[in-house]
Amino acid sequence: MSHYLVDQLKFVRNSTLDYVKDIDERYLDVIPSTMNNNIKWNLGHTYLVTEIFAFQLTGEETNIPTVFPELFKPGTSPRDWSIEAPRKEELLFLLNEQRVKVESLSTERIEESINEMYTTSTGLEINTVKECLSFCLYHEGMHFGAIKSIYQQISKINS
Repeated sequence: MSHYLVDQLKFVRNSTLDYVKDIDERYLDVIPSTMNNNIKWNLGHTYLVTEIFAFQLTGEETNIPTVFPELFKPGTSPRDWSIEAPRKEELLFLLNEQRVKVESLSTERIEESINEMYTTSTGLEINTVKECLSFCLYHEGMHFGAIKSIYQQISKINS
């Protein structure tokens, strides 16, 4: 049985993947002068935050590549990277794999409390699996908008 939050997360993830799949890899690394990050950072950051909220906080198994926190945690920027970031193919593979993993979450757990209340950087208090997933939905939508904005700026410059 599906849950509307899982369906919405699938929708927004498919939208993100569909939008990015045909963007040339070289554009993923461009940081517009008006921004702090690039498309690649937004993809990796979305993956990392979803792993934390949908899986880590809810007591599920996580799959966080060792370099991801250093590259993609809140407050990081590609301008400061001293290690190589993953390529587009790896990011798209991980994001798609994560979508499948989100779809397999037990809907019976949606109403459960998480082990310890979590407060986001903006002050939102999260107490349940449902609230974790709802935050993921908001968060990815916000970064999907950033990706679109970055690409629109880049494509104007390069056309």
